[in-house]
Amino acid sequence: MAEVVPFRGLLYDSAQAGPLDALIAPPYDVVSESERAALSAKSPWNIVRLDLPQGGAEEKYVNAGRELRRWVDRGVLRRDATPAFYRYHQAFSIAGREHTRKGFICRVRLRRFDEGVVLPHERTLSGPRLDRLALARATRTHLSQVFALYSDRSGAVDAAFAGLESRVPAFEGALDGVSHRLWRLTDRAAQARIAAALADRKVYIADGHHRYETMLALRDELRPQATSPRLSIEYGSMFLCGMEDPGLVILPTHRVVHGLQGFDLPRFIDRLRARFDVRELDASAAEKLRAPPEQREGSYLLASQGRFFSLSLRPGGAASVPGPDVLRHVDVPILHALILEEVLGIDRSAQERQTNLRYLKDSRAALEESRRPDVQAVFLLNPTRIEQLRAAADASEVMPQKSTFFYPKLASGLLLDPLDPLEEA
Repeated sequence: MAEVVPFRGLLYDSAQAGPLDALIAPPYDVVSESERAALSAKSPWNIVRLDLPQGGAEEKYVNAGRELRRWVDRGVLRRDATPAFYRYHQAFSIAGREHTRKGFICRVRLRRFDEGVVLPHERTLSGPRLDRLALARATRTHLSQVFALYSDRSGAVDAAFAGLESRVPAFEGALDGVSHRLWRLTDRAAQARIAAALADRKVYIADGHHRYETMLALRDELRPQATSPRLSIEYGSMFLCGMEDPGLVILPTHRVVHGLQGFDLPRFIDRLRARFDVRELDASAAEKLRAPPEQREGSYLLASQGRFFSLSLRPGGAASVPGPDVLRHVDVPILHALILEEVLGIDRSAQERQTNLRYLKDSRAALEESRRPDVQAVFLLNPTRIEQLRAAADASEVMPQKSTFFYPKLASGLLLDPLDPLEEA
């Protein structure tokens, strides 16, 4: 099943580049233009200069490739001499509780989704794939990792890293309140135990579906140059985290409906009552909520035109959700099928183009959006559960885009993975 191998990472040399805090960045797809400018101002070597390069339509990718080569030539980035599995901890606080998510960065042999080894759980869009592919072609480097999950109830993988974690991290930095720590595991016997523990497991993509599809596309482009099935192009750069890890946190992504013509709130509520129990909430109390007041299947908080409603799918209502049974009991597909598409007429193409739908992770910001005159409705959701993600992926089904938000995001720039069609993995 999953084949994982250590590799010689490309990492910042602190003597040349400075502290890691000034060098790492959030993933490219959550960085606004103003945030890009702020990150770029931290250091001339901040990874955002490569991950979100500036320039014209094609020029920016050429600029990224040239800049990366310059950094390597100057010693700002240096290649490790020994292949390693890179233990990665993220320490963070949420809702007043401290968490540490633990996993490791490695190379994973790339598999098409239909091979049933690496599995997706969300739909993707063509635009981000094309952008990431152009950047990967220009840099011949994985600038960040796909975040993926595996199951290991025995704890064999974590046990192989236990002795390492008592040492001082090789790299440590902070970004947006999250502490990032990295260790190198170079012991070959421990590496072999990890590879053996994962050899019969599937890998589930948590975040980075577009990046994974980019890795597959680039592999196929470079294969004609390859001379062996074990070359670096056959592997993707991934952060693997156990599904059982106590630091694994999934948050919801809320939905903002906007730009609908002829929206009538009373008529909308009447149509919802056909499938949902609808209860209007006191506005002052509802504005303090960060999640739906109900925790049961198909429950949402609706904010519209200064009014607030609790929505809960009626018993047996899941049977009305079109599609496979494995998705009929998951909140995001229920919302999309029975409310966005059936009642509001926002079809999948409009969802993908965000013509009438946008996504927000912060519940306060989402409720603020509900006050805008061009916004018709805001839906606060409960998070998708890990067992729901796994069941959908195992059934070869995908949820709507942004069905999960794994918090925190991985740091870009912590570890780069060069691609060479002639280099053994």
